[in-house]
Amino acid sequence: MTRSDRDGAGALGAAGLTPDEEAVYELLIDGSPATTARIASLGAPAGLRADQLPAVLAALEAKGLVTRSGAHYAAVAPEAALDVLLVTAERELLRARERAGELDQAFQRRRAAGETPPAVVEVVTGQRAVQQRHAQIQRAAWHQLRCFSKPPYFDPPGSVAAQRELLDRGVTSRMIYERGFVDRIGALRQIETMVGAGQQARVLPSLPMKLYLMDDRFALLLLRHHPDEPDADAALVVHPSGLLEALSRLFEGLWQRALPLRLRPPAPGAAPPARARASAHDDERLIALLVAGLTDEAIARQLGVGYRTAERRIANLMSRLGAHTRFQAGVQAAFRHPPPPEE
Repeated sequence: MTRSDRDGAGALGAAGLTPDEEAVYELLIDGSPATTARIASLGAPAGLRADQLPAVLAALEAKGLVTRSGAHYAAVAPEAALDVLLVTAERELLRARERAGELDQAFQRRRAAGETPPAVVEVVTGQRAVQQRHAQIQRAAWHQLRCFSKPPYFDPPGSVAAQRELLDRGVTSRMIYERGFVDRIGALRQIETMVGAGQQARVLPSLPMKLYLMDDRFALLLLRHHPDEPDADAALVVHPSGLLEALSRLFEGLWQRALPLRLRPPAPGAAPPARARASAHDDERLIALLVAGLTDEAIARQLGVGYRTAERRIANLMSRLGAHTRFQAGVQAAFRHPPPPEE
């Protein structure tokens, strides 16, 4: 089994291990004792030259993860060796948190004394600064991330991966998509993937602004985004205040009005039979697009089928539901087949 086949590769960075050190340690767990030549033959990390291997082994030995006897290296049991490193890392993290608390208290004292006026709205300009602030605030979410997805479409590098990371950490993600986003090429697949990862998604014909809400601590409103004019980008960061509370209430009000996009990837290998399972999945995707209010042409593009095929599928679904309009079909289907309760 190669390192790329294993779960959690690279996760020991928190214990002070580089990716190369973790990979070599894992090889030794499978193949101890071994010489440097033997380790290289087992499949040393890609990009690690043979002359660099002794330095990696020396670092592992210094951290207590490897013992050396002559020309042979052996892995120390992870339960003992890694526990020491993790306890040390936890202590350092605790000290860092305490220091951060001290700095925050000093900042709050200056604010209370009037030396630092309370910041309700922070203006951020320039594409790089906006992207950096967006990533910083998004990754700081503890409990939930709430978003309005509408133009200008703002997809900083790694934004989708960052949202997946939040979902993996147990952070609730709720997204209201404007109809125009659902009509974009590849949007259905993207929404389907995010819903499959745990995102709660709904749709409205239009939204008042581009908005990100992180817990009840921050909001980011994207004001301008021009791909060809990076210096023209601008955003507002809203700190705890009456304005932030108003934005939160706005989101919750529109969330209640929005229609759910009940999309999820098909579950391979599970009953019912494959044909019925595929048909149910196709219906689910079609219903979501009808709820979004897309035209027949747009639905055909999203499903990757011809216009006539899309028309036939819509007509067949409406007939089965006894619906007289496309929107009525979407709404009826959405309420007849509710998803599991949202947490």
